[in-house]
Amino acid sequence: MPARIWVAHTAEEIARCLPVIRELRPHLDDEIAFIKRIQRQQRHGYRLAALEVGEQVRAVVGFRISESLARGRHIYVDDLVVSAADRSKGAGKRLFEWLLVEARDNSCTQIHLDSEVKHHDTHRFFLARKMEITSHHFALKL
Repeated sequence: MPARIWVAHTAEEIARCLPVIRELRPHLDDEIAFIKRIQRQQRHGYRLAALEVGEQVRAVVGFRISESLARGRHIYVDDLVVSAADRSKGAGKRLFEWLLVEARDNSCTQIHLDSEVKHHDTHRFFLARKMEITSHHFALKL
């Protein structure tokens, strides 16, 4: 069965992405709150795209197109998640390739993301896609 990638616009489409997103963000357990949060983020340029096989979402990417002095026009990936059952089967690779096209189609010259230090398999995935580790990310919880 062929895969298709689509961008979530409606509340129903956003909700269909939640089970996969929860694999990375388990604290997002309230569907209504999740939908509202995504809709707020969409007003600021956030996009949520899903890779679907049949009627089942297998992978999700949340990203925004931005521009900065340091990076120029770029895509920043907030979340890229492949369902556990679909890892190492090409879903992540296919979604990442779609993201590359999306970046080029939107005149972006770079893709950036942060990944928690403990996610070694994820790091291998991004390094295999020729991404480089270029900085340390600092955070201060308030």
